[in-house]
Amino acid sequence: MIASSRPAGEVRELPGVSVASSCVAFQMFNAAFLSAPVAGDAELSQRILMTAMHFNSRKLEWAYWVCDDWMTPRARRSSRRVFERYGLRHSVDLPGMVAEEILPPVKPPVALDVRRVSTGPTRDAFCAIGSLCFHVPLPWFQEVFESPSVWEDFAAYVGYADHEPVSTAAIVLGGEALGVYNVATLPGRQRHGYGEAVMRHALTDAAARLGIRRSILQSTPAGLRLYERMGYRKVTNVAVYAS
Repeated sequence: MIASSRPAGEVRELPGVSVASSCVAFQMFNAAFLSAPVAGDAELSQRILMTAMHFNSRKLEWAYWVCDDWMTPRARRSSRRVFERYGLRHSVDLPGMVAEEILPPVKPPVALDVRRVSTGPTRDAFCAIGSLCFHVPLPWFQEVFESPSVWEDFAAYVGYADHEPVSTAAIVLGGEALGVYNVATLPGRQRHGYGEAVMRHALTDAAARLGIRRSILQSTPAGLRLYERMGYRKVTNVAVYAS
């Protein structure tokens, strides 16, 4: 969605690989994904080389997002070594989670003014919080979300406490599920329930607009317990490798 919103962005289907390149400095948004099963090292090497040619010819830093279930157990065991052979270091493992319905909150929800992002101050706040929480230079984050057209389908939200932006969440529709992204709370405002409040608001709003309640996400270790309390269960692992 983000790649297609940018004039220089590219969305391509290569044999066994999907490419969604935003052509930006933030390498996580110049991404490749396995799109067919991988049986062994030779097949995985071919998928990596093919994708590397795409990005290297454009002089872009990039990332490979790999769902473990696309690989046989044998291929999975040696995959990190294969990626490293081609200059891609393992960045993070993200538990892939799904919830058919969101459970009621354990505690009463906090009072938060949640606004949907468009251009202007809400976009600035969304980028500032994302930059700080995900440890990315602010210009990189702003570049990813600078196109006004991205906000037509990328439904992002900012939560305000005492008129100050403190937390974010975003929703993307795909595969008959609501994908949850960019759940973040400023370091000094954490452990107050702000992230959960924004996320619940985002999911409720999306379900009302789109008629879909099933949702998926990729959790960080810090967010795992919260998501489990909300009704999510782990179904896979997503490994991220970066150039």
